[in-house]
Amino acid sequence: MFERTTLPNGLRVLTSSMPHTRSVSIGIFVGAGSRYEDDPIAGASHFLEHMLFKGTEKRPEPAMISGTIENVGGVINASTDREVTIYWAKVASAHFGLAIDLLADIVLHSTMPAHEVERERGVIIEELSSTYDQPDSLADMLIDETIWPDQPMGRDVGGSRASVSAISRQQLLDYYTTQYRPNNAVVAVAGNVTHAEVIDTVGRLMGDWQPGEVHPWKGVEAAPSGIRVTLGQKKTDQAHVCIGMGGTAALAPDRYHLDMLNTVLGEGMTSRLFLEVRERRGLAYEVHSTTFHYRDCGAVIVYCGVDTAKVDSAVEAIKGEIARIHNDISPDEVRKAIDFTTGRLMLRLEDTRAVMSWLGAQEILHNRVRTPDEIAELLQSVTPAEVLEAAHRYLVPSEYKMAVVGPFRSEARFRKLLA
Repeated sequence: MFERTTLPNGLRVLTSSMPHTRSVSIGIFVGAGSRYEDDPIAGASHFLEHMLFKGTEKRPEPAMISGTIENVGGVINASTDREVTIYWAKVASAHFGLAIDLLADIVLHSTMPAHEVERERGVIIEELSSTYDQPDSLADMLIDETIWPDQPMGRDVGGSRASVSAISRQQLLDYYTTQYRPNNAVVAVAGNVTHAEVIDTVGRLMGDWQPGEVHPWKGVEAAPSGIRVTLGQKKTDQAHVCIGMGGTAALAPDRYHLDMLNTVLGEGMTSRLFLEVRERRGLAYEVHSTTFHYRDCGAVIVYCGVDTAKVDSAVEAIKGEIARIHNDISPDEVRKAIDFTTGRLMLRLEDTRAVMSWLGAQEILHNRVRTPDEIAELLQSVTPAEVLEAAHRYLVPSEYKMAVVGPFRSEARFRKLLA
């Protein structure tokens, strides 16, 4: 499926040649994210991601960066998460050289002009403010804070308005100098291109990038036990409810046991939550559950958007389905969950960008890449007994964490509802 080469400076380069496609997707993955940041510079990874699009020595204006890709019909973007920052582009295969030249340029040669730092600071603060204006996004942020309080895992990846306001250009430069090293980065390419061509081009553009010691990511700290509730008070017609439970790390042996449990519980239109909360009771338009996996921790989170007058009924219905799944998981449900997940995986990986992301994310986070066939084999081996065991281990009612956004004042009301 792919080839891997490590350059002398420690930069890992992975290629999946897909000659049947007309595109190529390139990603530069850097070990930088909110889990690497000290509190005074919370949001620096995200701030830096923005700044690398503001000009380089060769392309001093932002429009010269975006225009390089857009002028050939391609797409360029970046994203920052807790554990990784990604810069990527997707172009017609004939423009591979142009796209990798641009990405290498912004990652290695950004100038970060002082006036652009100040201008972008305002943009990012507005971006953070928009989270508070979107009730569902606010609920997502609050459930993370509730599950992982007072630590990087639980704070907004973008930091806070206060921290972003205080980060200086020099702090951004210092953080960049520390984290943006070839031994802390991966280049992943997928599409109509050969590994030899990729290695030749990346070596020429990035071979002189100097390695160095990087700041390690911060491990998760155990949260206080018991039920915890956080309210986000807003005048809304709909309550946005998140219920969080325990989860697994990405490489945990029972990761896929929990994933299949989650699929039965809340993935898709035939999941238990969808059928009970929406189809049978008509309580909500949107209800689902999701598993999240990180290096050393994880979570299962149920989300529901419901009329404020029906929030109690919706929470009771969700609790009921979680309770029922502790004692009632059929082999047929597990088989359907396995087929659903395997099928979605294979469909997703027909796209060059998805394959590029698959390679780069696994390599930067776990120093290894499992192929789709390996994942499919792991899924096929999951048994109903293992799924049931995961339910008992992770979906523990006495440890529910909840975030609610809506016109409510009493956390005690929701703690009582969860008890």
